[in-house]
Amino acid sequence: MKGKVLWGIIFGLVVINCLTIAYFLKSDQPVVKATKESAEEEVVAQIGDEVITRQEWLAELEKRYGKSTLENMINVKVVDVLADQYQIEISEDAIERELQMFKATYNAFGEEVLQDKKDWREQIRYSILLEELLTKDVVVPEEEIKQFYQNHKDSFKIAPSYHLSHIVINNEEEAKQIVQELKEGSSFQALAAEQSLDEMTASNGGDLGFVPEHSDHIPKEYIEHAKQLKPNQWSDPIQIDQQFAIIYLHEKLDGVQYSFDEVKDQIRRQLALEQMEGNISAKKLWEEIGISWFYGETKE
Repeated sequence: MKGKVLWGIIFGLVVINCLTIAYFLKSDQPVVKATKESAEEEVVAQIGDEVITRQEWLAELEKRYGKSTLENMINVKVVDVLADQYQIEISEDAIERELQMFKATYNAFGEEVLQDKKDWREQIRYSILLEELLTKDVVVPEEEIKQFYQNHKDSFKIAPSYHLSHIVINNEEEAKQIVQELKEGSSFQALAAEQSLDEMTASNGGDLGFVPEHSDHIPKEYIEHAKQLKPNQWSDPIQIDQQFAIIYLHEKLDGVQYSFDEVKDQIRRQLALEQMEGNISAKKLWEEIGISWFYGETKE
C-alpha cells in the first residue's frame, strides 16, 4: 500500500474517532441544570394527547449513546493524564503541519464539513498524543525512517490547493441573479442547496473540498478564476460548456515540500502503528492508568 494512502487511512481513523468527541467537549455548549422533579415533568414534545418528558428523552439518549460518549470522554482524559505523566508535548508547528496535510486530502463528497479550526487543532493534538503514547515503546531505526521518507517524498508534499464551493446554473441570466443575491447578503451555501444543478454537491452547500491546482476533476476555468479571488469571495458567472457556474473560495493552501526533519516524528509513529495489532484506541491505555466507570469495565 502506498504511503500516502496508508497515512490517510491511519490519520482518518483517528480523526473520525476525535470527531465523535468534539461536540461534547466544546466549551460553549450550554449546560442544562434541572432537578429530578422538573426533568420528569418538563415536556419536550407533544403528540396529540401523548407527551415525551425531558426525563424520557434523556434516558433514551443515554441508552443509545451514553456508553460510547462516556468512553470517549474518558479517553480524552486518559490521554491528557498520561501525556503529562510521560512529559509528551506536541508543538504548534506539528499540529499546524498535520492540519494542512489533512486539509489537502479533504474531499467534501460524503464527508463531514470542516469544522472550526480550533476544534480541528484540538482533535489533531489528541490524535498525535494518542499515537505517541501507543508507540512510545516501539523502536523504529533511523535508517528505516529516512528510507520511508525518500520512497514516499511526494506524500509529504502539498500542491497549491483551493477549497472551493460552486453553484451550477443553466443560463447566464440566472447566474447573474444569484450573484446579485449574494451581493445582497444571501448565503452561498443556501443558494447552492436550493438552485445548483450539481446534485452531488448541492446538498452539501456546493462544497468541492480542497482542489489541487492541476486537478483533472474540475474545469480548469475554476482554478483560473480562483487564483484571482481572496478567501470568502465569489466569482462572476463562469461559462462551462453550455452551463454557467459561480465559485466561492473558502481558503487557499500554498504549496510546500516538508523536509525530513519536519516529518520524521510523524513517519516514526506511522511505521510504529503498522507494527501494532487492533484498533488505534485510547482504551488500550486504560489498564495503565486505572479506570473506574459507570459501566464497570476496565478492560477491552
